[in-house]
Amino acid sequence: MSGAPVIPRWTPDDGVRRVLFVTAHPDDVDFGSAGTVAAFTSAGLEVTYCIVTNGEAGGSDRSLSRTDMAALRQDEQRAAASVVGVSDVRFLGHPDGKVEASWALRRDISRVVRQVRPERVVTQSPDRNWEFMYASHPDHLAAGEAAVCAVYPDARNPFAHPELLEEEGLEPWTVPELWIMGPVGQAAGIAVDTTPTVQRKVDALLCHKSQIGDPEALAERILTVARTQGEIAGLPEGSSAELFRVTRIP
Repeated sequence: MSGAPVIPRWTPDDGVRRVLFVTAHPDDVDFGSAGTVAAFTSAGLEVTYCIVTNGEAGGSDRSLSRTDMAALRQDEQRAAASVVGVSDVRFLGHPDGKVEASWALRRDISRVVRQVRPERVVTQSPDRNWEFMYASHPDHLAAGEAAVCAVYPDARNPFAHPELLEEEGLEPWTVPELWIMGPVGQAAGIAVDTTPTVQRKVDALLCHKSQIGDPEALAERILTVARTQGEIAGLPEGSSAELFRVTRIP
């Protein structure tokens, strides 16, 4: 497919300099948007990861303690982040498999928002995807809902989570732009051309060795999805893309 894109394309001159990605598990950000992360960091944007859990319920090795699995997955996520140019990786430590969009989680994400002061937050969808259930893990839905609530209204409201201001000195911060990973069709508000960075996405995902059974099959699947999204975005044939729903909040 060629010609004008059917979905607007992200450009690095949009005025955003700091971006916070909020996801439920180690590897979620890499599956959802590592190509975009690499595009952002290549353009000079400062990117921070906020990972809600340590991923202790992941993997299939029953001989490994859950404490050791959590430490392993943290190490894997830091290695994957390094591949796409991210050094600031923060883990909130909520229990894997039991994430709820609770007041406590909203507070913890709001804390990171106020610390990082991003102009854009990128997170998982809080809406169930009936066509692709893997995207709708309950932890994903809860993390997405809590992140949306942290962006609006919590992080900007001095009277929400007052301890953040009164005890930690974290002033409210207004995030003007929220991106939701992975929509298609009319729900997609922007496309990031990841043609130059899609291999870095694959390399980042391959850092999550504890979660991968067949690395070659995974790489091929990721490249196929990326090219399909590139076609949806109206990019030239063979291009790769990642798609996002965009909400701007005054």
